Amino acid sequence: MPEVRPFRGVRYDVAQIGALSDVTAPPYDVIDPALQEKLYEDSPYNIIRLELNRPEAGDSEASNRYTRAAGFLRDWLRKGVLRAEDQPALYLYEQTFEVEGRTHTRKGFLARVRLEPFGQGKIYPHEQTLAGPKADRLSLYEATGFNLSPVFGLYPDEKNEALHALEAHLRDRAPLEATDHLGVTNRLWVITEPATLTAVQGLMTDRPVFIADGHHRYETALKYRDRLEEKGELKGPDDPANFCLMMLVSMSDPGLLILPTHRLVSGLPGLTFEQLAEKLGPEFEVRKVGEGEAGCREAWEEIEAGGEQDVLGFGTVADGAWALARLRSDEAMDRLAPKQSPDWRALGVSVLHVLALDHLLGGSGGKASCRYVHLIREVTDDVAARGCDLACLVPPARMEHVEAIASNLETMPPKSTYFYPKLLSGLVLNPIR
Repeated sequence: MPEVRPFRGVRYDVAQIGALSDVTAPPYDVIDPALQEKLYEDSPYNIIRLELNRPEAGDSEASNRYTRAAGFLRDWLRKGVLRAEDQPALYLYEQTFEVEGRTHTRKGFLARVRLEPFGQGKIYPHEQTLAGPKADRLSLYEATGFNLSPVFGLYPDEKNEALHALEAHLRDRAPLEATDHLGVTNRLWVITEPATLTAVQGLMTDRPVFIADGHHRYETALKYRDRLEEKGELKGPDDPANFCLMMLVSMSDPGLLILPTHRLVSGLPGLTFEQLAEKLGPEFEVRKVGEGEAGCREAWEEIEAGGEQDVLGFGTVADGAWALARLRSDEAMDRLAPKQSPDWRALGVSVLHVLALDHLLGGSGGKASCRYVHLIREVTDDVAARGCDLACLVPPARMEHVEAIASNLETMPPKSTYFYPKLLSGLVLNPIR
């Protein structure tokens, strides 16, 4: 089973940097150039200079954004801007956020977790990865010798025992606090009591871990460790490169939220409700529910209330109509995706892409392309601006889907899950050399 350990994390000295909000940042993969520039301006010590250093004219193999990140890191450690914890700790991490008018609080803890190759232990992925981001992260790991942002892991714990063991020893301690660019409040408590750390390690012993976010970082950590082993530089089982920084959240945490990822499809010009109903008709029961923004919201409310994966919503931009489409049977998905498991074939996102878009609407010819959004307001705004030809409302995957498909050593279709909010980079860093 995955081994969870406390560690001496490296953190900002708030006496030197001021507000923690000014030096933290989202993960590298959600930072666009405008946000990158803002984070650079927030503070000369913002973690962006390590996590996603910007390219500069004249960059070379010897001097580039990775070597600059390493230079900033060394400088900040030398000045005491970043300091190592005096003793091993686990870090209770709480995020409070709002989605669609509702406030949620998600809780977990940061720890070192021993790396296990997928398929050889009890750490499971659920998404496919790409070579480019892994090469980027590997260059950063090799230059800095640090995990700068955590992998997001989920574990079964119906009673939330591990988290409660950490919370029991807070004794009204004031947390470190940072608010990100989306208004999410992030709070961090440092837990160092040896008895508590031992108790949490014991509670985590028999629990598998499912990666929610950070697949590229996890696979990069494995690659980094393997390279050290090949060079004879791995110093036994306790070498820090055998571990990665991970945020661990119980699958039963009331604040654990998986947002839907709706599709905005271009390449189907002039598609109307009547045409859509005709094309989908052989495999779906199609029903018009309304028009405009009201129609979109009515369609989504029905999908949410039903909680099923076999009902999709469609908005045809050409005539402003909104429809619900219910899958008639499993036969078509069984035929079109025979190598996938029944759990995979039953996902709403699988049904949408394999059957509706690729097979019935002809998108597999390369004509159709998708953009991805998570909120209904984003859908209605894009439809009103005629930014797409077809809007598709997709029910969110639930934790039981992630667990079942990952446990079967399958990966879900791209953009199947969006665990909101993202974890901040810069709260705690993990040295791996």
